[in-house]
Amino acid sequence: MPANKLPKAPFVSFTWDEYLKGKDANPAPQACFKQAPVPPPNDFTLHSKLEALDPRNITSTCIATIVGLQGPRLRLRLDGSDNKNDFWRLVDSGDIKPIGWCEENGGMLQPPLGFRMNASSWPMFLLRTLNNAKIAPELAFKKEPPTPPENLFKVGMKLEAIDRKNPHLICPATIGGIRDNMIFISFDGWRGVFDYWCEFDSRDIFPVGWAASTGHYLQLPGNKGTSSTRGRKSSAASTVSQPPGATPSASASSPPVSPMTVESGDQSPAYDNEPDTSSPLSVSSVSVSLYINNTCVSGPYLSPHKVLQMPSLIGPAPMDRVLTETLQMCVNSAVQQKAVFAFLKAEEGGTVNVTAHYSSHTHSVSLLAPETTRAFWSLIDQLCEDLLCCGNFFTSKPLHGPCSNCAKQDDGSHHGRHRSYSGNTTKPSAATKRSLSTDSAVSDRGDLKVPRRIRTEAASSTTTVSESREARSESRPSLGPPSRDPTNWSVEEVIRYVTDADHGMASHADTFKKHEIDGKAFLLLNSEMMMKYMSLKLGPALKLCNLIEKLKNKKY
Repeated sequence: MPANKLPKAPFVSFTWDEYLKGKDANPAPQACFKQAPVPPPNDFTLHSKLEALDPRNITSTCIATIVGLQGPRLRLRLDGSDNKNDFWRLVDSGDIKPIGWCEENGGMLQPPLGFRMNASSWPMFLLRTLNNAKIAPELAFKKEPPTPPENLFKVGMKLEAIDRKNPHLICPATIGGIRDNMIFISFDGWRGVFDYWCEFDSRDIFPVGWAASTGHYLQLPGNKGTSSTRGRKSSAASTVSQPPGATPSASASSPPVSPMTVESGDQSPAYDNEPDTSSPLSVSSVSVSLYINNTCVSGPYLSPHKVLQMPSLIGPAPMDRVLTETLQMCVNSAVQQKAVFAFLKAEEGGTVNVTAHYSSHTHSVSLLAPETTRAFWSLIDQLCEDLLCCGNFFTSKPLHGPCSNCAKQDDGSHHGRHRSYSGNTTKPSAATKRSLSTDSAVSDRGDLKVPRRIRTEAASSTTTVSESREARSESRPSLGPPSRDPTNWSVEEVIRYVTDADHGMASHADTFKKHEIDGKAFLLLNSEMMMKYMSLKLGPALKLCNLIEKLKNKKY
């Protein structure tokens, strides 16, 4: 059923007219809201792709897929992330754009926070994702309504508001306070633990009657007078509604839900029993241990002499403290502190503070503390990549005996200037990295919440496939010519075709391996993609384009 033709308020459970009778309260007028007077139609369809701002990193524009429709609202999932961080946007939201908008406006699509593969694979992932994808039509995007000229709300006005912990719910609410451009949303009938402040022009608030006009179920108000304020009491005669923010449990009777189109299978509705990822675990509640294996390749940025003086273990201690000590230790052990310090990017609200001394000045930077163990180890992985050191330089468990990664290096020095995390050198699997030493009962839940800041994350399955492919290619004899159909070529066959055609391209073989460019991906490449994402210069990019065109024009 098209989302814009959903039946109007199918559950006879709440009406504003009856609710407001006898109450000294007035609905907030339409002029207060940044919402269209008539809710726009929803012309989107399931599985369509669009561009959306990452809600956890609003400076990044990502590819998103529509996995749910509810009235004029879209449930979105960022491609490359899991299903635990879906979010909702209105069809007239300024946060969503048609595919191609970012590039046309001088931007670049980014992987989402929590990208489940190695960051270096993002360009090829993007190509494969958009190739023959179902693209949302431009006509489906509606113009964002204008912002009210000023905050017109008054304390006591009634409205409808999204529960930010369970954003599929819309609930009756009251303006409980006003502070400049901020308003306090107080959910009716509940004790205040789910209330929040927001801007007066927030898209999460609606005038009275909005839900009914769009066919969206309106959650019942709570009952502050009852002894229980957090559950649903199942009864044939009466029902106490579920509070905003409460996640339905298996023992509780299911909350009424509005008509909604959602993907089946593992892409379940937002009101299913998915882990709540909206409230991160306390950083101080999770302890980790980080081992420094200073016999591993330390890369060109760290002083070998200072590396040997590093402690063998940091922790067990809270993640933010371990991260602070690790980063500061790397800066202090650098050949040039400025070079290592440059890897650290300041973030607003950061609590991980690192300092460096160069150019006769002391410099400092603050980074956000990791909120989960997954975020912590992703940052450690990224640090190893930035430093060009062995992937086993930092681990969650001590190494016993020589490092197998370092043994694969052509020379055995501990300060070779080569990327130990690429080529044939393997990194420890995510499972090894995250076999943590914990002092907290909640630390084993560290992976339930997706981190706010992850620059790269290598899923163990991706690493295993890549490593096994390389191992097989090393052990087997030299291969014959590639198969006739280039769409069936492996990465090795693509490299062989390119180097046979132009021996000068052999220097770019590692780039093809790094980005896992097989036959299908090779045929999708263009010069702009190769220069922007693969860092190739114009000359090699044009040569490759010529080879690709020859392949496309061949009959195979």
